[in-house]
Amino acid sequence: MKTQVQQTPSGFRLTDAVIMLVVGAALFVCLLPFLYIISISLSSKQAVMSGLVTIFPRELDFHAYEIVFTDSRMLWSMGLTIFLTVAYTAISMVMSICAAYPLTKERLKGKSVFMLLIVFTMFFSGGLIPEYLLVKQLGLLDNLLSLIVPGMISAFNLIILRTFFLSVPASLEESAYLDGSSHIGTLIRIVLPLSMPVLATLSLFYAVSRWNGFMDALFYITHAELYPIQLKLYQVVMNSMVTDLTAQEGASQFESVPESLKAASIMFATTPILIVYPFLQRYFVSGIMIGAVKG
Repeated sequence: MKTQVQQTPSGFRLTDAVIMLVVGAALFVCLLPFLYIISISLSSKQAVMSGLVTIFPRELDFHAYEIVFTDSRMLWSMGLTIFLTVAYTAISMVMSICAAYPLTKERLKGKSVFMLLIVFTMFFSGGLIPEYLLVKQLGLLDNLLSLIVPGMISAFNLIILRTFFLSVPASLEESAYLDGSSHIGTLIRIVLPLSMPVLATLSLFYAVSRWNGFMDALFYITHAELYPIQLKLYQVVMNSMVTDLTAQEGASQFESVPESLKAASIMFATTPILIVYPFLQRYFVSGIMIGAVKG
């Protein structure tokens, strides 16, 4: 005898309710730290220091955001980071497309060797010190190019893009060649329009990696006017830690950065990339799945 699943007249099953409950609980756990940061940024300094803030703000106060949005250095870092992210994403996508498309052609000599070298870089690298010395020898220290050139192409993203290109029917390209289209024309007019899901997905990957990156800026950038927003945020947190230690040692003239101000700075640095994600969400799953399983 088959076991019948309890079901309401509207077609809603009990298992659906359990799944929704589990997913909702997991979502809440994931959002809890984010909600806590928002609450701290919107709470008064006294409420935060008293430990009264949970996931709901206490003594609503926007003073921290007023400080952040009136800080010319923070605004400059934000504008610089937006420019850097857009430029890095555009350059990285162009380079990835130019590298991935030829690797789909059987007549490319040495294709297997190229792929072996690309995969090799995913597991082995020269290390941090040789990379720093290379950037220094190229004269890229304190230059925005040091934040673009070293990580211009991701081997992982390149392999996903190549795999997606392999899923494009060869008959479409053959028809274009018969009509007199060149390789570049076929790529621009046929292959790329059919590859919008994976292009949007990889653009998001590149943009997020550049937006969240600060280690390379920490090593290569010393001029404050070239600080990206994540490095600026790192400096705010580190300065707060230093002043806290100084205050604990008896130097009371130093005032630490309020927790609400640090939380507001985090929200200021995080919100722009969160705004971009919903516009690319519909491409995200289809792009990464097709690029992973095709070919």
